[in-house]
Amino acid sequence: MKDGVNGVALGVFIFFFLAVTVMGFLAARWRKAENEASLDEWGLGGRSFGTWVTWFLLGGDLYTAYTFVAVPAAIYAAGAAGFFAVPYTILVYPLIFTFLPRLWSVSHKHGYVTTSDFVRGRFGSKGLSLAVAVTGILATMPYIALQLVGIQAVLDVMGVGGGENTNWFVKDLPLLIAFAVLAAYTYSSGLRAPALIAFVKDGLIYLVIAVAIIYIPIKLGGFDDIFTSAQDKFTKAGAGSLAPAEAGQWGYATLALGSALALFMYPHSITATLSSRSREVIRRNTTILPLYSLMLGLLALLGFMAIAAGVKVDNGQLAIPQLFENMFPDWFAGVAFAAIGIGALVPAAIMSIAAANLFTRNIYKDFLKPDATPEQETKVSKLVSLLVKVGALAFVLTMDKTVAINFQLLGGIWILQTMPALVGGLFTRWFHRWALLAGWAVGMVYGTAAAYGVASPTQKHFGGSSKEIPGLGEIGYIGLTAFVLNVVVTVVLTFVLNAVKAPAGIDETSPGDYTADAGDPGVQEKLPPATAGAPGGH
Repeated sequence: MKDGVNGVALGVFIFFFLAVTVMGFLAARWRKAENEASLDEWGLGGRSFGTWVTWFLLGGDLYTAYTFVAVPAAIYAAGAAGFFAVPYTILVYPLIFTFLPRLWSVSHKHGYVTTSDFVRGRFGSKGLSLAVAVTGILATMPYIALQLVGIQAVLDVMGVGGGENTNWFVKDLPLLIAFAVLAAYTYSSGLRAPALIAFVKDGLIYLVIAVAIIYIPIKLGGFDDIFTSAQDKFTKAGAGSLAPAEAGQWGYATLALGSALALFMYPHSITATLSSRSREVIRRNTTILPLYSLMLGLLALLGFMAIAAGVKVDNGQLAIPQLFENMFPDWFAGVAFAAIGIGALVPAAIMSIAAANLFTRNIYKDFLKPDATPEQETKVSKLVSLLVKVGALAFVLTMDKTVAINFQLLGGIWILQTMPALVGGLFTRWFHRWALLAGWAVGMVYGTAAAYGVASPTQKHFGGSSKEIPGLGEIGYIGLTAFVLNVVVTVVLTFVLNAVKAPAGIDETSPGDYTADAGDPGVQEKLPPATAGAPGGH
């Protein structure tokens, strides 16, 4: 590890940071709308993005700084078991091909901005809509905080901010500046800012990975030596081999499947999706997004390279930034650090916008001010996006980093419980709204309680996301077990409630809404849910 501040790397980092800051503010003029005082414009970019903008936006949304740091860090610490992120990103694209175009169509027809808008319109239930909104906000907050963890990892390795004994204000000042700038251009430009910056972010990440996957193995003697070094490390540690042991295979498989099911339940994934200009854009994106999975597979290999390079860190999140500083010339290390830093800013912006949209549409408008004008909605959403960022910043500055990671794992368990209402509602109206709410509650309670009972060597509670599956005796992903319980409760109660003819709520959608495209006759674009569509069944 190099002593002091790496001035060259820091200079390159600052250059790229200033460049994307300027882009963030200029984005307000990009595709400028006639009426900017609407949530469609600020929160969804006017629903105007084409295939490539959407592709970069979704990539910038899903492949974050935390991905860049945490996936190879998991490989560095646990071996091939950390590769679960690669199969789950492959599994997710056929899944979203089946339902995202339908969600886009019905949202475009009725002016839905959030998943909770759709749930309320489909099932006629503000209570169920509120449950989905609150879950989305709770799951998103620690995810934003983890982007800060990624930036902090880069700053620590560059030597910025001083050591642990440094005054807290001096130590965290670079982070405070970064997020103040992020908050300012997100407030000003809305979703257009991360959409524009995503081009730079993904370009840098692809460049860094392409160079790393060629340059670092050459310096380390080739992949044979890299895998041999990794094998030796895990053998000495008692892990046996690079591959996960048979006892861990259920955990690996259920974590990959559960993560795949949960990924596009996150509000920021849906926000990026609904910003597209047509359902065909969504369909095309599900076929080309797997290119990011290829990138992720190469990225994961950096964990083995860090082992072979002899990187020694107390915090595994620092392994890859430290690898870059050790192996690259200072100027290119700065490029790599900029890729990670910008890789935090883009998703953090989208996540804060998504959380703000949920609060505005499904808490403020539904329960506090039903007659809110589009201008008032936009103003509230902008303010809430600032508060969300401040909350995430306070979370990281006042709590241990492992707390943020554990809450993000818990967020994945929670967000999966919204799938029956969202995806189930896109294909059938059979589920009863009260049954969906009860199933959601059971999944949330079980998932939270089970995660609370998981201990790790460093903490008594929330020490992981895997536990014994009831009835099977195998260790599996808690989120998937909770999801199965959720579905069972929902199905059983739906039979009961339908049999006693409990009020099912009014469905404001109709069958044709789910295949409508932009420009189709009768499509009512950008109308609030209260004025679009008509009661019907599907």
